[in-house]
Amino acid sequence: MGEATLQSERVEVSDPLAAIEAYFEKGWTDGLPVVPPTEERIWGMLDAMGKSPEEILGEIPARARKITAEKLAINAVMAGCLPAYAPVLLATTEALCHPAFSAHGPTASTSGMGILIIVNGPIASQIGMNASENLFGPGWRANATIGRALRLLLRNACGAIPGVLDRSCFGHPGKLTYCIAEDEAHSPWVPLHAERGIPAAGSAVTLFAGESPHQACNHSASGPEAILATIADVMTAAGRLSLSGQQFVVIIAGEHRRRLSERGWTKKDVRAWLSEHAVRSEADLARAGRLPPPETAEQAARQHRAVAEPEDILVVAAGGDAGGYSVVIPGWSGKLHSQAVTRMIAPCPTCRVEP
Repeated sequence: MGEATLQSERVEVSDPLAAIEAYFEKGWTDGLPVVPPTEERIWGMLDAMGKSPEEILGEIPARARKITAEKLAINAVMAGCLPAYAPVLLATTEALCHPAFSAHGPTASTSGMGILIIVNGPIASQIGMNASENLFGPGWRANATIGRALRLLLRNACGAIPGVLDRSCFGHPGKLTYCIAEDEAHSPWVPLHAERGIPAAGSAVTLFAGESPHQACNHSASGPEAILATIADVMTAAGRLSLSGQQFVVIIAGEHRRRLSERGWTKKDVRAWLSEHAVRSEADLARAGRLPPPETAEQAARQHRAVAEPEDILVVAAGGDAGGYSVVIPGWSGKLHSQAVTRMIAPCPTCRVEP
C-alpha cells in the first residue's frame, strides 16, 4: 500500500477483552462485542479491497459524510468479516451511497427501517452465504457479519446512532444484521440481479430499505392464484400500507415456488398478478382508521394499490424447501423517497474469490 497510513484514532489497551470494553465505552458498537480492529487486520481487509485507506468510496450528502476505505475496513473487521467478503462490502457501500437509495431518510426515520442486503451470483456460495432454511436466522458467518458491517458503518461513519440521527419509534432485528442470498441453485427463475440489468453470470448486491419480514402462510393452497392471494393480503395490511405507493421484496420459499413454477408461472407473472390484486378499497382503509369514512358508494369502492407498477415488487427465490411459507418485506415510505439499488460486485484483487 506504499506510504499510506491509517488516519483513525488509535486506542492502546492491555488485551483483547480490554479492547472490546473500550469500544463499548466509546459507543462504537451495536450493543454486541466486536472484533478488535488491529492495524494488521485493517490492512488485511484493505489489501483484499485493493484500496488505500484514504480512498473515498462514496458519500451521503444529507449528512456531509464521506466513507473512506479505511472506515469500511475497520467496521468490517469489527463485525467479524473475513477479507473474502471485501467485494460484497464494496458493492454494498456503493449502493448505500447511490442517490436513489437516499440513505439518510430510511436510517433517520421514525419508522425503524433496516437495510436488507440481497446477494446474487457465484460469490454467494463461494463465501458460504445462506439462501435456504432458516433464512434471516443465525448460523452463517457471511450473512451475519456482512449485514452487521453495514450497520456498524452506518453508526460509526454515517452518524446513524439511536437517539441522535436514528429516531426510530421501533427498530427490528434487521437493524443488527439483515443479509441474505438468493437460492439460484434451486430456482427455475431468472435471478434478481439479472432482472435488474446485471449479467446473470456475474455477482451483485441489491440494497433495500425495509421493514422486518412478514410471513405469508398458506399450507393448503396448490394453485398460483390462491398462494399469491395470501401474499397480496399481507402486502395490503391496512395498518401499514403506504397510500403513496412503495416497493416490496417478496421472498418465495421452496414449496410455494414449486407450485408456481410447475404451473409455468415466472417471476414476471408473479409481479403482474400481485400488482393487479394487491389492493384495498377506500372502505376497507376507512374501517381500519387510515382514511375518513367515504361519502359515496363510488368513493367507498375506490381502490388503493400497494404498488404503482409490477417492477416495484422484487421477487426473490429463497428460504426453506418445506412448508407453505413466503415472506413480504414492505419498503420505506413511498418509492420516491428511497428505491432499491443494485450494484455489480467487482472481482477481488487478492482474496481468491472471483464473482
